[in-house]
Amino acid sequence: ADAAAASGAVRGRLAVGVIVTTAAVDVAELLQRYRARHPDVRVFLRGGRSDDLTAAVRSGALDIAFLGLPEGDLPAGVESLVLDHDEHVLVVPAGHRLAGAERVTLREIAGETFVDFAAGSPARAQSDQAFAAAGLVRDVAYEAQVALMTGLIARGLGVALLPSAFIGPRVAADPELALVPVVDGPRRVEYLVWSRFNPSPATRALLDVLGVREPRAADS
Repeated sequence: ADAAAASGAVRGRLAVGVIVTTAAVDVAELLQRYRARHPDVRVFLRGGRSDDLTAAVRSGALDIAFLGLPEGDLPAGVESLVLDHDEHVLVVPAGHRLAGAERVTLREIAGETFVDFAAGSPARAQSDQAFAAAGLVRDVAYEAQVALMTGLIARGLGVALLPSAFIGPRVAADPELALVPVVDGPRRVEYLVWSRFNPSPATRALLDVLGVREPRAADS
């Protein structure tokens, strides 16, 4: 241990949380670079909802996490860094009446059958809040994760609003789906969060790989 400390080597454990729609950072590539620099750190990766991941960072179950929250919502009780801002787009079947439209509004699509994330999750709140702010009600018939969402949409069972940076490359490679910009659609912010109480050397090493030099505290 003394030799490792003297040489600057980092050891121990790093537990990372990630949402399924992370787009601001290529997490697999990041962890590859991290392992190349710090081969003696045992890395654990866990997927989940943004609220659950934030709570896990606060409790110490996770060291660091990648989140996506509705614009205006802040991760509480953790250090945070904004990674990116993104707008949602409408995902429809390729044969849908709106496929190829230049843009739509929430009012124009409120009558559609929607596919979305689980009620109560931050991912679902992004669209729920946008429709509520517009004074509109919609029908969410299917709750699912992204892989099943796109399958349901491709088969004409519904449409979805998803972050453009995440879904854009996937739809570009799928001839069964189409994207339509939404004028007044949901917006989200991607965050990196970590414990504000004495982060471990392994955590600080990951921040260094990301180029984070001056952590700032999120409002709590």
